[in-house]
Amino acid sequence: MQHWYHIIPKNTGLSSYIWIIFCGLPFFFIFRSSSIVEIIFGIFMILLFFLSYRLSFISNSGVVYLWVSIEMAISMIMTMFFGYIYFSLFIAFFIGNIKSKAGFLTLYVIHLVSTIAVTALVFFTKSPLLFTQLPFIIISMIGVILLPFTIYNRNKRLKLEGQLEDANKRISQLRVIEERERIARDLHDTLGQKLSLIGLKSDLAGKLMDTKPDTARNEIHDIHQTARTALKEVREMVSNMKGSKLEDEMIRVQQILEAAQIEFHFEGESELTHTPLLVENVLSMSLKEAVTNVVKHSKATSCSVTVKQTPKETVIAVEDNGVGVPTKKDVSKGHGLQGMKERLEFVNGSLDVSSSNGTTLHIRVPNVIKQTKREGL
Repeated sequence: MQHWYHIIPKNTGLSSYIWIIFCGLPFFFIFRSSSIVEIIFGIFMILLFFLSYRLSFISNSGVVYLWVSIEMAISMIMTMFFGYIYFSLFIAFFIGNIKSKAGFLTLYVIHLVSTIAVTALVFFTKSPLLFTQLPFIIISMIGVILLPFTIYNRNKRLKLEGQLEDANKRISQLRVIEERERIARDLHDTLGQKLSLIGLKSDLAGKLMDTKPDTARNEIHDIHQTARTALKEVREMVSNMKGSKLEDEMIRVQQILEAAQIEFHFEGESELTHTPLLVENVLSMSLKEAVTNVVKHSKATSCSVTVKQTPKETVIAVEDNGVGVPTKKDVSKGHGLQGMKERLEFVNGSLDVSSSNGTTLHIRVPNVIKQTKREGL
C-alpha cells in the first residue's frame, strides 16, 4: 500500500476540520457513559483503531486486510456499545485506496454489509443511542456507500494522469532527439558537400600555384565564393531556428544604427497583431538585411523605419538619405537584395526599391500565406 503520514484523510471533499471532529467525537460518546470500565475500554478501542488505521497505510498488501478487519471489528464494537458509527467513514476512505480491484470490492461489500447490519441491530435494540443522531447516521451511510468508489476512481484517474504526464515527457524527449538529428542532417547537407568541394579545390589550387597561377587564382576565387555561400546558408538556417520577432529585431536595428552613428527614426507599431509567426520571421530577417545594407553601403546619416499594418498586409518601409542605388543591376543583385526578394517570395511577399535622394525599400507581405496549387491538391 502507499505511504500515509496523516490520520486525517485528504482530498475527500470534506474539510480537515470535520475529520478532526470525527477523531475527537468518540471521546464524547465514551464519556457519556457512567462506568469507569466502559470509559477505559472505549479509550483503548479508540487508540487501537487509530493505530490499526495508521499501520494499514504503511503495511504490505498481505497484512493490510488484517488491519482493516480489526478496524471493522472496532467500528462495530463502538457502534454497539457507544452508538458511535463514524469510524465507518475512515474505513470507507481507506478501502477506496485499495489498488486491487478484487480486494477493493471484497472489503467494500463486507464493510457495507457489516455497517448496515450493526446499525440496524443497535437502532432496533438500543434506539436512544442512534435515534437522536439519525440525520447524521443517514449521511454517514451515504458516505459508506459512495466514498470508496469516489476515492477509488479518483486514484485511478490520478494514476492515468501520471502515466499521461510521463508519456508527454517521453514524447518531449523524443522530439528533442529528433530535432537534434534534423539539425545534424541540415548541417551535413549544408556544409558537408561544400567543405568537400573546398578541400578538393584547395588541393588543386596548391598543385597549380606554380605551373598555372591564373587557374589557381580562379580556383581560390571559387573557394572564396563557396565558403561565403556555405556561411550564408548556415546563417539562414540558424535564423530560421530562432524565429525572431519583429519587436525584438527592431531593438537590435536601433542598436546597429546608433553604433554606426546613423540617426534612427521609427513610426508605427513593432508588435504585429495580424501577421503569422512565419511571416513575422521573414519580415525580421528582411529588416535586418535592409538595415545592414544601410550601414555598409549607403553612407547615410539618417535612417527611418515605418511599419504599417492592415488586416490584409504588413508593409515595412526602410528609408535612408545615402548615396542611393545607381543601377537596376544593383537593385536585382547587389547588397543582398536578391536574397531578400527570394525570402519574401517564399511567403508571397514583395520588395520594391526606389532611389531618390537616398534609398527606400518597401517590404510587403500578406497576412495570409496562399497555398500553391500543388499544396492545395
